[in-house]
Amino acid sequence: MLALEQEWLGSGLPVAALMEAVGQAMASWFLQRRNRLENGVLILVGPGHNGGDGLVLGRRLMHAGIAVRLWAALPLRRSLTQEHWRHLEWLGADVLKTEPDPMDSALWVDALFGLGQKRPLPETLALLLRKRQRVCPRRLISLDVPSGMDSNTGVSYGGGSAVASDTLCVGLIKRGLVQDAALANVGCLHRLDPGVPIRLIAQLKDSPVLRVNAKDLVTLPVPPERPAAMKYERGRALLVAGSEHYPGAALLAARGALASGVGSLKAVLPETVADSIWQWMPELVLAASLAATQSGGLDWGQWLANADLSRLDSLLLGPGVGALDGKWDDWAEPLLAFQGLLVLDADALNALAASNEGWCWLRRRQSPTWITPHRSEFDRLFPDMRQLEPLEAARAAAAGSGVVVLLKGAHTVIADPNGALTQIVETSVQGARTGLGDLLAGFAVGWGARIVACEQKPDGIALTAAALVHAQASITCETGTSAGLIAERLAVMTRKICGN
Repeated sequence: MLALEQEWLGSGLPVAALMEAVGQAMASWFLQRRNRLENGVLILVGPGHNGGDGLVLGRRLMHAGIAVRLWAALPLRRSLTQEHWRHLEWLGADVLKTEPDPMDSALWVDALFGLGQKRPLPETLALLLRKRQRVCPRRLISLDVPSGMDSNTGVSYGGGSAVASDTLCVGLIKRGLVQDAALANVGCLHRLDPGVPIRLIAQLKDSPVLRVNAKDLVTLPVPPERPAAMKYERGRALLVAGSEHYPGAALLAARGALASGVGSLKAVLPETVADSIWQWMPELVLAASLAATQSGGLDWGQWLANADLSRLDSLLLGPGVGALDGKWDDWAEPLLAFQGLLVLDADALNALAASNEGWCWLRRRQSPTWITPHRSEFDRLFPDMRQLEPLEAARAAAAGSGVVVLLKGAHTVIADPNGALTQIVETSVQGARTGLGDLLAGFAVGWGARIVACEQKPDGIALTAAALVHAQASITCETGTSAGLIAERLAVMTRKICGN
């Protein structure tokens, strides 16, 4: 955004004109919500152009009959900001000479520091913002970026950052604002367009992260249907899931796979599940019923060594299979030769992390692979990337391993080995429940099988599509928040989206 702004201003656009456009866009947003302005507005004015944006907003609100007060937390540095301040004083805006009362009834506007913050807030200012949130929660709105926050990572500097009910982001969405670390401070995120020329966005040197939400469901890349396709031509998937300790993981992964609309689904299951699976899922074909290891995990190694995987489009290994007792190096060799899509989740990733090669094993796979770790699993598998924030961690892992990485979080990140990054930015806290990860893994392997059966590439966009449908099923499920109920919603959504 900084580069875009510099090029835009370099074209001859006056800084004052850009500030006016930004302030006008912000004022329009506020005036559409007049009920929040009944007690007036207090603008916390920063020393730079973010403060100037806030002052333009204040002038527009005054013209609309809203009571506006100003407080400069620090000396104003930019001449344009100083000019706007003098004009508002001339218009009659009430200027506070001392620090405002945190219990002030007005709506506070955080126009302190915007894009490019690199240092903590002054201690007294950080303390004031903390008090405001404690005594008057959801009575502060941030302009562009909550003050005290790194706009690239979403991490708050020492002392914390403003906690906003809403953040009005100008131009491009700053990627830090949609990261898990920022969500509690950003509140509802709104993008305001001050008229950025489309060609400037098209000329960006760095590939932006693709922000994915519910609106993208209408253009979702889905597996194409062939009218005369038989079941085996609509994807053939195999699950290796569950154990004595986690029998439910197998059931939920299977429900996710069935919800994907995959044509043929087989499963390798623990004996405790296999004996009764036909009562729950008569559509599922039992490929093998396996005993447990000494530690209670699924003993799948010998079965895999003798299995014929040639007629499969995809294979999922991991949900609930339990500890492998250090046997990944002996057991997983046949997976290297598997020519379909391999999906590794949960306990499979933990076993891989503990193996001799670790994540480098993935580089020996010649066929497509998806991995779906949450952050703890990711850090075990890629220990050298622990300190990286989610976007960079996922990108580095995908580039190094050559596989598509889905890094789970409140806002899940999907990284393709070619460098493309997508992030799902509309999710529900209800998705953070036991079983939703198993459901996603099963849905992904079924969706991936359909992609492969249609001779399409199971790339990062394909996995993003599956993850988005899963996320939206969690958000829109009206009957409850359990994985079982969301599985039902997932099946309904898939049929509607894919038309299958």
